[in-house]
Amino acid sequence: MTRLLVLQLDDNDPIARLGDWLTGAGAVLDVVRAHGQPVPDQLADHRGLVVLGGAMGALDDVDHPWLADVRRLLSHAVATRVPTLAVCLGAQLLAAATGGQVRRGPHGPEVGMALVAKRDVAGRDPLFADLPWTPDVLQFHQDDIALLPPTAELLASSPKYPNQAFRVGDRAYGVQFHVETTPEMVARWAQGAPEMVASVPPARLDPERLVRGHEDIREAWQPFAERFVRLAEGGFPVSRDLPLV
Repeated sequence: MTRLLVLQLDDNDPIARLGDWLTGAGAVLDVVRAHGQPVPDQLADHRGLVVLGGAMGALDDVDHPWLADVRRLLSHAVATRVPTLAVCLGAQLLAAATGGQVRRGPHGPEVGMALVAKRDVAGRDPLFADLPWTPDVLQFHQDDIALLPPTAELLASSPKYPNQAFRVGDRAYGVQFHVETTPEMVARWAQGAPEMVASVPPARLDPERLVRGHEDIREAWQPFAERFVRLAEGGFPVSRDLPLV
């Protein structure tokens, strides 16, 4: 079995469809709600790590002291080369844990269905190479990764915020956007964040567009999730020219 540790950081952002894709590819998921359960300090019992999103900031330790434990575990995962997938807030935590910088986005929130563009270097990445050059994603964030970690390689960008997807070392991936959501999840987020929603055209969150967009997300990112499970299994060769640290 390929056992993955999943850190859920917020009750409103479960693993949802991403969990279905991972288990469908043969993974077993151990979900830890980091805001209410102890965060492990090592990954000896797991072949991979998934860290989800949340409404708090990556450095909001005063109100959420357990965030420091998440950053420590992410640093440990990178150091021990455990395959890692960090989503939205998870990506910001991965960046902060490995020498990057996170801030409130100076250009306002990024919300709704959108596209990101792969960088040329993504063509040799074992997880990103087979994605479309402009895959569909769901954006819902107001903080951004201002500076990537020194050892990171940028894999995808958007016009508003360039650091949309990156890899630290050869096995730890951060994506600023969401791929795990359902249309119903996004509708609940929109109800709870009226100021963020007011900053974008209403069409970005049109219910029919959300349904169509989530099908496009599935087509692109379900195979990506399956490749992540293969990487965690150890059956996915990593290119020798990828950085190890």
